[in-house]
Amino acid sequence: MKTILPFFLFLFYTHAGFTQDSRVLIRDADNLEASLKEAAAYDKFKQVLKIDPRNYYALWKCSELCSRIGNRQATKEKKADFFNAGRIYAETAIKINPNAADGYYALSVAMGRRSLIESGKERVKAIKEIKTNAEKALRINPNYWRAWHVMGKWYYEVSNLNPLEKAALRIFYGGLPEASLDESIKAYERAQKLEPDFALNFLELAKAYKRNNQNEKAIELLKKLPSIPNKTEDDPRIKDEGRRLLDTIRS
Repeated sequence: MKTILPFFLFLFYTHAGFTQDSRVLIRDADNLEASLKEAAAYDKFKQVLKIDPRNYYALWKCSELCSRIGNRQATKEKKADFFNAGRIYAETAIKINPNAADGYYALSVAMGRRSLIESGKERVKAIKEIKTNAEKALRINPNYWRAWHVMGKWYYEVSNLNPLEKAALRIFYGGLPEASLDESIKAYERAQKLEPDFALNFLELAKAYKRNNQNEKAIELLKKLPSIPNKTEDDPRIKDEGRRLLDTIRS
């Protein structure tokens, strides 16, 4: 008994030390992300997983950051590497906590980003799973703005598929998944209502308005876009794209 007690005390204090270290690393990672240093934040979250491989928050954040960082890579191969890693992180998060929304959201984003660099069969295969995972997130949390944004993007992209891709969808799923520009706009508007300071949603909703011949609404959004605080490393680029789109609509 005298031998066993010190052993259990050692295990307790070791676990407590790991938990404390994880919290410090997560705080540092969050601060780095808020400072628009996403690669450094990603590295810090990976350090969390080295000492706490089942840390749900670190897993889905790694997935989300892989999708963002991957999207900025110069080659398709490098993009795919990040998106594949993002999928693995998200799938691991879901296994650890299948009753939380973040993992399903992160998986839908990783798959969506990957589908946009693919064409033909691979892109079509991903379409159903992207929507399925975003819907799972919303069933768990109906007010999860991130998932509403994914749904807006899904409706937008599927409603804009070319005839060959639409034919492939009919073959794969026995029919074309319902998608319309109106549904895209509704989903984007829901995301904006829940999170008013999400720059990418401003831009994507403006694009949907423009495609739907609602230029006045698009202009109103794009005029507000520069005043939104930068929350991701992509936001300055998103604002530049918004300015160019605004000039195009006005010309």
